[in-house]
Amino acid sequence: MASSDTLTAEQVIEALNLTPHPEKGYFIETFRDAATQEPSHPSVPGRAHSTCIYYLLKGESGLSHWHRVLDAVEVWHHYAGAPLQLSLAWDDGSKVRDVVLGKDLLNGERPQVIVQRGEWQHAKSLGDWTLVGCSVAPAFTFESFQMAEAGWEPNGEAKGEL
Repeated sequence: MASSDTLTAEQVIEALNLTPHPEKGYFIETFRDAATQEPSHPSVPGRAHSTCIYYLLKGESGLSHWHRVLDAVEVWHHYAGAPLQLSLAWDDGSKVRDVVLGKDLLNGERPQVIVQRGEWQHAKSLGDWTLVGCSVAPAFTFESFQMAEAGWEPNGEAKGEL
């Protein structure tokens, strides 16, 4: 039996039946809550309370695109592979914050990171590949997903460590 430390990205993609994701990497939705919120209008269907996905980013893919979920909180969970750098930013002129998801707790890595509603984010695998999970509440919808234009950087190019 192979451990996740010896698997390749392609083996993980196949084992979990992942497909290409619009912001780079590979994903599969693993959960969509059957319970829904009350619709905002009778012609609009109710929105599920939450969703979960697996998301794999290969190191050679570079960064995922800057994006945000306008009306939902997203929690990232590190599962396997290399650590992942998650960069977070607001439109208020504050510096970009970098957080590393991973297993090395004594060196500042964290197994989960919370991204607030409307907070810009992008991810980078710090090795060959990283497998994370993303839980979104209320449920992820592409209507509430915003991807930045190619080359866009929040607040210019200010970067700072968390």
